[in-house]
Amino acid sequence: MFDAKSAQPMEARCPVHAPDDHPPVEPGKVGILLANLGTPDGTDYWSMRRYLNEFLSDRRVIDYSPWLWQPLLQLVILSKRPFSSGAAYRSIWNTEADESPLMTITKEQTAAIKAEMIDRYGSEVMVDFCMRYGNPSTKSKVREMVEAGCRKILFFPLYPQYAGATWATANDQFFRVLMEEKWQPIVRVVPPYFDQPVYIEALAQSIERAYGALENRPDMLVCSYHGVPERYLKEGDPYFCQCQKTTRLLKERLGWTDAEIVTTFQSRFGPEEWLQPYTVEEVARLAETGRKRIAVCAPAFSADCIETLEEINEEIRESFEEAGGEEFTYIPCLNADSSHIEALSSVIDDNLKGWV
Repeated sequence: MFDAKSAQPMEARCPVHAPDDHPPVEPGKVGILLANLGTPDGTDYWSMRRYLNEFLSDRRVIDYSPWLWQPLLQLVILSKRPFSSGAAYRSIWNTEADESPLMTITKEQTAAIKAEMIDRYGSEVMVDFCMRYGNPSTKSKVREMVEAGCRKILFFPLYPQYAGATWATANDQFFRVLMEEKWQPIVRVVPPYFDQPVYIEALAQSIERAYGALENRPDMLVCSYHGVPERYLKEGDPYFCQCQKTTRLLKERLGWTDAEIVTTFQSRFGPEEWLQPYTVEEVARLAETGRKRIAVCAPAFSADCIETLEEINEEIRESFEEAGGEEFTYIPCLNADSSHIEALSSVIDDNLKGWV
């Protein structure tokens, strides 16, 4: 525990009312566990297959009947897709660290947030990260925190908007892991922060910086969010509405009109209709109707990953240019930018109230 007066870690003490010969007990810590989607361990076939199998077997992601889906997944999709996905990852892979950009950035975010939290709360807190799929697993990090003496854990899924396939499945896994603990820590889960002023401000600042560095102002800012099947909205998932609100709040903060910003959805998978308009089609339409300069940002992602660095900056860029577009600007995710770390730290502070 952190003694605010002396700024020194507090020593282990005998519990109140315990007998004199009771061994000293370490003060309980508060764990802050950041969570992101995940990443394969490598770009080879088997690393990709393990990762894709875990990801695509999640009923929150693909909710078709396992009797129909699993044979198709195991016999067809996972025999081919690891090759194409591996090639896509290789095009963006951090070869120096031998890891995906998402892993590199998540480590940077965690280190920055850890420094902020220790500066504010000292040794009373422990900060780490886990991935929903792949490594480091949620199970391994919860175990580490419990073994380190964390009696309370604040779980923070790094998704600004709620979606069953992202925020909810991260929580599913977290609570499944807690079922295995003999002495469960007290837990809190950080709610989606899509409408928090600190997040909108960080997002707006990144847009302003990017526009300020361009010689020609883009005709349109495309806010591209990861898509989900359209029926999810009809079944009660609030993701679509929260994405629309994020764009509206960003537009209002920037002081723009509707003609300068649009919401789209990317990463469609499978035969059914997904949330629309589809980013890949909308950027082509913009080019065909005279919007020759566009910028694209990804407000649903807290860190750059395969969907932004490869899909947006390569595939979607290509769609725009083939339709006659002339200037395409990808605005990176907030990543470990100081304004983003400040925003995430502020959200954490709000959710730690009464604990530290």
